[in-house]
Amino acid sequence: MTGIAKPRHGIIPWPPVIYVVAIALSVVLGMLYPLPWIGDIFGDLLFGVGWVALFGVAMLWVTAIRVMMRAKTTLDPNAEPDHLVTSGPFGITRNPMYLANTLLLIGVAFITGIAWFLLLAFLAAFATQKLAIEKEEKILAAKFGKKYRDYAKRVRRWI
Repeated sequence: MTGIAKPRHGIIPWPPVIYVVAIALSVVLGMLYPLPWIGDIFGDLLFGVGWVALFGVAMLWVTAIRVMMRAKTTLDPNAEPDHLVTSGPFGITRNPMYLANTLLLIGVAFITGIAWFLLLAFLAAFATQKLAIEKEEKILAAKFGKKYRDYAKRVRRWI
């Protein structure tokens, strides 16, 4: 035993919890304390961009899940991965599922005009990075070593 503690995942699967809370808060705050929106000026454009974002969300989710299943690695954010996945959307962003979750909130903000979705999208992304991504990166670096560090240098965390 070397005395170096191996990084571990937590018990709570933070990313889904964070984004569900952000969605719920956005809806409630949007009803109770609506914020001004630029929809009057750019309404149709933002509506269209929102649907394009949601299409991107679906594509990121589907392709990321397919690549992970093909690699026979876990989809559970609290489980230790069996393989380092670097292809498909993972060749563009190290966190395509978390990026998709953030884009979901942004797309819904543009479609509905509820500014809280936009604000909470960025807060959810920040919280996900602090509570999940940074821990996951330590686990990946400990398990895959140089292979992960080279990948992290080549591919950005978000976009």
